[in-house]
Amino acid sequence: MNMPRREFIKNVGAAVIAMPWITSPFSIFNFDKSDDPLEVHLFSKHLQFLDIKEAARIAAKLGFEGLDLTVRPKGHILPENVETELPQAIQDIKEAGSSCKMITTTISDVKNTDDLKIIKTAAENGVEFYRSDWFKYHKDRSMQESIDIYQQQINELGEVNKQYGITGCYQNHAGTSIGSTFWEVKQLLETVNPDWFGTQYDIRHAMVDGGLSWENGLRLLKDHIKTIVLKDFKWKKTNGKWEVVNVPIGEGMVDFKSYFKLLKDYDLKPPVSLHLEYPLGGAEKGKSEITVDKQFVFDAMQKDLATVQQLWQEA
Repeated sequence: MNMPRREFIKNVGAAVIAMPWITSPFSIFNFDKSDDPLEVHLFSKHLQFLDIKEAARIAAKLGFEGLDLTVRPKGHILPENVETELPQAIQDIKEAGSSCKMITTTISDVKNTDDLKIIKTAAENGVEFYRSDWFKYHKDRSMQESIDIYQQQINELGEVNKQYGITGCYQNHAGTSIGSTFWEVKQLLETVNPDWFGTQYDIRHAMVDGGLSWENGLRLLKDHIKTIVLKDFKWKKTNGKWEVVNVPIGEGMVDFKSYFKLLKDYDLKPPVSLHLEYPLGGAEKGKSEITVDKQFVFDAMQKDLATVQQLWQEA
């Protein structure tokens, strides 16, 4: 869904007029600059209390480019149902005035028949990118041996992706799985065809695990970035223990202006998946039933989207 600038301004203006934290509906965007808005897709995990068609309608109404659809266990579409449900879902999304360029999956191995069905069906229905599963280190092997094994799996996935014309993405993710550090992701992608498998770069996780070195990580992976995830966090001390707390965009420790400036310097403007991991009555966890009014969730989504576009324009 390529929205003309005039229509985008109209939609965003209507959205931000209703936001008490913004004094002027058009002051947040400086369209004298050469920068067009980011292409932001809403992670459908946060709308799993709605069916797909309604989720797509809400995403379009809020001003999102499309949905990053969950095609995984406990997602909008279960892997075993992908051949029948995904084509209908994408048709429903289009009819609702939205699009589905990207999906989030647990794809990990060409030997898994459900993984192959997802790749084939998604590609045949116009999906351009999928996020793969995360890999864990084998307890009975060295760390390097584990990376070598998964590197081969990604190579094989890359060949299948090329066959069907879809690109896989591995997300960097804070923690102890493979990909918490930039060099692990770099090694995983070292031998695969970069046209058909890259990374979904997550700046929140990059800053949690990378600290002050996140700029080096971005520089290391910039040629592999296919899509990006946006969300924010801060460190909080609870009962004497430091923990990561997720917060709305712009309220945490992610230096979005520096990050966006570097993306522009590297001439990168990939599709975005917006995540909302802070408390939203269960919507942040992908619950099918939530404990807050739906409008509360929609308002949070709209606010984060407006903040993202403002920060992008200011960078």
